[in-house]
Amino acid sequence: MNVQFKKGVLNLCVLVLLDKQDHYGYELVQKISDQIAISEGSVYPLLRRLTKEGYFTTYVKESTEGPPRKYYSLTDTGRAYLHEQLEEWQHFSQGVNTLIKEGLTND
Repeated sequence: MNVQFKKGVLNLCVLVLLDKQDHYGYELVQKISDQIAISEGSVYPLLRRLTKEGYFTTYVKESTEGPPRKYYSLTDTGRAYLHEQLEEWQHFSQGVNTLIKEGLTND
């Protein structure tokens, strides 16, 4: 898949997953990788940036399967940002789909 497509939606994917429940980094990578081929290294810088911008908070929780894990939790600011991003995505994807349909039917 096109790298630019992935970069554009990764932000939204992380926000949507954290809206449902808190996750640790590797868990987010796995969930996204189940649907979109991404590298682990692309998610962690995004998590750091969005945490720094106030969209997430973090906490450490003990794990029965190894060292403690750093969990990410969506803040109220993050939830508002998610809704803005979802609106933009809906508008953008509808526009792209309209253009694709027009292009395919004009052949």
